[in-house]
Amino acid sequence: MPAAEPPISPAEATALFAELAPRPALVLAVSGGPDSTALLVLAARWRAQMRRGPRLLAVTVDHRLRPESAKEARAVQRLAKKLGIAHRIVRWSGAKPAAGLQAAARVARYALLAAAARKAGARHIVTAHTLDDQAETIFFRLARGSGLTGLAGMARVSPLPCCRPGGGQGPRGKVHRARRTGGEIELVRPFLAISKARLIATLEAAKIPFAEDPSNTDPRFTRARLRKVMPLLAAEGLDAGRFSLLARRVARAEATIEAAVAAALPRVLLTQWSNSGPIMLDGSRFQELPAEVALRLLGRAIGRVGHEGHVELGKLEALFDALRGRGRNQTDSGRFRRTLGGAVVTLAGSRLAVERAPARRPQRPRRP
Repeated sequence: MPAAEPPISPAEATALFAELAPRPALVLAVSGGPDSTALLVLAARWRAQMRRGPRLLAVTVDHRLRPESAKEARAVQRLAKKLGIAHRIVRWSGAKPAAGLQAAARVARYALLAAAARKAGARHIVTAHTLDDQAETIFFRLARGSGLTGLAGMARVSPLPCCRPGGGQGPRGKVHRARRTGGEIELVRPFLAISKARLIATLEAAKIPFAEDPSNTDPRFTRARLRKVMPLLAAEGLDAGRFSLLARRVARAEATIEAAVAAALPRVLLTQWSNSGPIMLDGSRFQELPAEVALRLLGRAIGRVGHEGHVELGKLEALFDALRGRGRNQTDSGRFRRTLGGAVVTLAGSRLAVERAPARRPQRPRRP
């Protein structure tokens, strides 16, 4: 039987939060589960030992999906008050979708946290994602056919998902549009190298109770089903630490590819890198680029001028393969033209154009 893992020491907590000390205000995302409750406790201890430091606001999102959620939110409120931390409860109102419930809840949660952060004058939201969460995220993305960007896992600091600047492959193999929203807010995940067991040990040592969300083990949800497989993988050596190591190595490769993309863009771009387009590229130089670099440049051009949101990586790869095949076939002089993501991609001679596609006309109902 493995030895029990130790709680987080005060010195460790100081190191985990050190980079946040200069910030004027921080929002702590606290659901009431073990991980976020430990975040609340450790952040309160860390702030209490400083004469000057950021204002802390704990925010609990009540998704109103379970009868117990309101009670759990009030329990967090009582603990925050005991610890001397300001607290707010925000609620996800309105109808809930029948399909994609967890994804919709995630979007709503980040939107509510962002609103609370802006109201509090905070540009950083601190979450309690752990080493175990990182492993599950990579496994989940791998199962969904993610690109390299997704397999890099969660970063310690990243733009809030609803405020992501865009470009590049998303966690589910999608290419994000270049889009910004006002007031950049970042997510900070100080516990990515800390196991869930250590956070639970921290709460047990302090005799602080926490809630357990039954949806974490609900087989209706993909992540919950994959979570049951994790112990089997760990028994074969593919534990959370190995997944985290993979994420770090992929992130290193990602940084190299991104640098190559940035260097390649001015060499192939013939016009301005415009959000409205058209974007004109040198088709000959585009064909000479390494495949991954060219693929990402094409995806970003489509993302900038298109109007249909995210593009699935598989669809982008299919278009890219067809485009490269046409460009290398010197005997085929016909014009190449395809539509993807609300953008039209045209190769004529040595000029590659990416421009906004005309809006689709609504279909008229057929007469009986």
